[in-house]
Amino acid sequence: MQKKSIIDFEEISRFFQVGTETVKALREVSLHIYENEFVAIMGPSGSGKSTMMNILGCLDTPTAGSYHLNGQDVSKMTDNELADVRNREIGFIFQTFNLLQRSTALENVMLPLVYAGVSKSQRIQRAEETLSSVQLSDRMNHRPNELSGGQRQRVAVARALINNPSIVLADEPTGNLDSKTSIEIMGLLEDIHKLGNTIIVVTHEEDIAMHAHRVIRMLDGRIASDEINENIRTVKDYAVSESE
Repeated sequence: MQKKSIIDFEEISRFFQVGTETVKALREVSLHIYENEFVAIMGPSGSGKSTMMNILGCLDTPTAGSYHLNGQDVSKMTDNELADVRNREIGFIFQTFNLLQRSTALENVMLPLVYAGVSKSQRIQRAEETLSSVQLSDRMNHRPNELSGGQRQRVAVARALINNPSIVLADEPTGNLDSKTSIEIMGLLEDIHKLGNTIIVVTHEEDIAMHAHRVIRMLDGRIASDEINENIRTVKDYAVSESE
């Protein structure tokens, strides 16, 4: 049975004007990502992967082309409409965590529910459940400066999941973490994928990309290759290699 396509790029281009020069960050990119895929987007600096991530995440709109997200044309939406789509459809995980420093883990995770108009009692209940699911039930009332890097990223993962998004978009999610903690976070993303979410990881690290089932490589604003990963690496593989 054919899986449902949830992301449809049709000849997406994004140009920026820098002085008198036009920078062509994306050039007529067509792409389809399906429900419950685990995709990595790779590429060197200037390849267009960050611009693609911003458009995928409805943080930016294309100069030309169309973008349908879950059947809805988001390429011509206003900023307010895009903000609403982001809150409903997409969970973000950033390299720098993007947590509110003066707020507890619980308050950080609850924040998207405030914008969604969920009652306070429901916000607390759902945030507690989501933090427990990422093994942080004993850190709910800690602020970011009282948490390790891995714990802060787990808070960010919980915040990304709180609205049950159809897509989890992770931008260099292990970039600020040591190798052991990076493996733990990738294990968390593997678990989220098993629950049915579509995962898109933007990374420059080959080891991280190998956790994905499909790897898209960008170069000069275009897709250079789009291939099924025949050598998927899971967190269990690290455990086996360490025990040998």
